[in-house]
Parts: sequence; C-alpha cells; structure tokens
Amino acid sequence: MHVNDLDFTGKTALIVGGSSGIGNGIAHALKDRGADVFVWGTRSSATDYDGAEGSDLTSLHYEQMDVSDYKAIADYKPAFEKLDMLILSQGIVVYNRGEFEMPGWLKVIDTNLNSLMACASKFQGMLKEANGSLVIISSTAGYHATKGNPAYNASKTGAIGLTRTLGQAWAGDGIRVNGVAPGLVDTKLTKVTTDNPKRRDAAISTIPQGRLGTPDDIAGAVLYLVSPLASYVVGQTIVVDGGLIL
Repeated sequence: MHVNDLDFTGKTALIVGGSSGIGNGIAHALKDRGADVFVWGTRSSATDYDGAEGSDLTSLHYEQMDVSDYKAIADYKPAFEKLDMLILSQGIVVYNRGEFEMPGWLKVIDTNLNSLMACASKFQGMLKEANGSLVIISSTAGYHATKGNPAYNASKTGAIGLTRTLGQAWAGDGIRVNGVAPGLVDTKLTKVTTDNPKRRDAAISTIPQGRLGTPDDIAGAVLYLVSPLASYVVGQTIVVDGGLIL
C-alpha cells in the first residue's frame, strides 16, 4: 500500500450518467484526485445543466449521449486517447405504475441494463489496453423487492449479475469489473421519497446511521474499486447503504 494509491493523475475516466447525482459525485471525486474526467449526459450541452440541483460540470469534459441508442454508442468516436476507468452510473425510474406496462418497462430496462452492456462492449478494447477498471452502479434494489417498480428492480438485479459475469469474463484481459449498490441516496431520482416528509422519515427509520446517503458516500467506494488498493477484487458489488434494515 502506498500513500498515493488514490492519486489518479495521468488517468482518464468516463462517467456515463455523470451529469448529475451519484455519477456527478463520482466524476468530481476522480477529478479532484487528478484524473481527466469525461461525462455523458442527456442534455445537449453542459450549460443546459447550469443551476440544476446535483449537477456541477466544472472542469469536466461533457458530451451528450442517449444511452438507449446503441448504434450511437457503437458509432461514438472517443474524445480521449486512452481510458483507464469506465463508470456506468446511468439510471431512470418510471413512477405511477408505469413500469407494469411494456413501454415503461422497456424504457427502464433499455437505459438501466441493456445500455450497460452496450457501453461495456464499446470500451472493452480501450480498458484492456490500459489494464483498466469498469465499475457498474446498481442498487440495493437488486437484493430486495421494490414495490411499484418491477423494471427498475429487474434492471438492478441484472446489473449485479452482469458485474459478476463480466468480472469473470474479462479478468484475463487485465480488466477489473466491480460494482457498487447504493442504498437510498438523496438525488433527483429519489425525490419521490425524499421530498415527502412521511416517506423520508419512514425510509430513514430503516437506516441505522440515521441519514440518507450522499453521492460522496458512493464515490468513496468507487475510488477504492478503481485504485490499486482493490487490485485483487473482481466481480464484486459493494453495498453502500448505511446498514439498511430490510
């Protein structure tokens, strides 16, 4: 172990879904430790996020990408010459029982699960060349039921399985694949819970630490996984949930 194991100077990272929330927290954690960080988001330009809660694109390289457009991913010409770290943090949810109908189901599965494979496949060669790391952000939803959101649940359960399987498949190429499963993190995706005092209090009552998670909490686990400290960790998903009681 070395004191500079969390110094990523000279390393390049791409954070898919890095324009806001958990992905944005991860992007800044890597940038603050010297990495050159690129982020993909849904809006046309970085300035479209100005003033948006949970979005800070300062000193990050921003590009628009619709991750449900697999041809666009396949045709993408990288704006970077090498890639050491790929973090897949894209994710959506459809409320009001929309995921019980096929349009809502497919929208969530395409974004939350299918796009993971599209992105991983696209950058496998660059990660192999760099002996790089892939980190898939899933959710504790992958370990328990989530009332009202079957597609979100299935996508996150699938993401955990994909992490295990790609970890095994690509370890021989020098690529380490791991994941992080966040619990309830205070982002725009969870506003349906966090903006409702009754739901928020009920949720916090199940968390022994007595608070919601933050993007920085998740970023800490990612920093470990992409660092030399985790050089022998493969196919694992670290649960970061404040001790959530189910």
